[in-house]
Amino acid sequence: MQRYFVNELNNNRFILSSDDSYHVSVVMRMKIESRIEIVYNNEVYLTKIISFNPVVAEVIKKIDTYNELSKKVTICQSLVNNDKMHFILEKCTELGAYSFIPLSVTNSIIKLNDKDKVKKINHYEKIVMGASRQSKRNIVPRVYDIMNVEELIKLDFDLKILCTVNEVSRSLKNVLQNSKNYATMIIVIGPEGGFTESEEKSLIDNGFISTSLGNLVLRTETASVVSLSMINYEYER
Repeated sequence: MQRYFVNELNNNRFILSSDDSYHVSVVMRMKIESRIEIVYNNEVYLTKIISFNPVVAEVIKKIDTYNELSKKVTICQSLVNNDKMHFILEKCTELGAYSFIPLSVTNSIIKLNDKDKVKKINHYEKIVMGASRQSKRNIVPRVYDIMNVEELIKLDFDLKILCTVNEVSRSLKNVLQNSKNYATMIIVIGPEGGFTESEEKSLIDNGFISTSLGNLVLRTETASVVSLSMINYEYER
């Protein structure tokens, strides 16, 4: 059953956005009385379509389901090209990421002006929305504005992970097994050219744990998916 997210409930009815209404009526070819799931305030409702243009859906009942990780994991991904970022956002949303921080660093291939940054974030949000619907999430992960290292180190998380190929790094498996009592976590993934020494030092000096994902050197778009997969394995049923 298709799932959609809305921000308002009026008289036991939901009105879908223009994009979602198009998806329901044109892509999915639904009809009056067709059933869809609506997520509102992180809660899921079974509804039936009662009209189109836009789609209006009436509540049948609330569904008791919550498909979220027990830990709130933020993926901080250094900027990469569109195809790779699409893959990262989509797959990490499917794996339960709570939020995303696009990170601009010295070796980032992508360099954006302020206007382009707004367009990118809007595009990223659409990818995350689509993946949230597909994977039956109760939330849509937040996509933060693009940050630099100086802005990133000011944020507060219970557990802060920096994925590196440094030989003295601890394994992520070891860090997770010895860090059970936390609610929020951030994983920082570097660009294809890696972090500069000063960037890496700044992160470590501000509480980020230098962490390895294994002996093999992974592509940047693989690292985020592997790290979230390990978290799912370690903590989820």
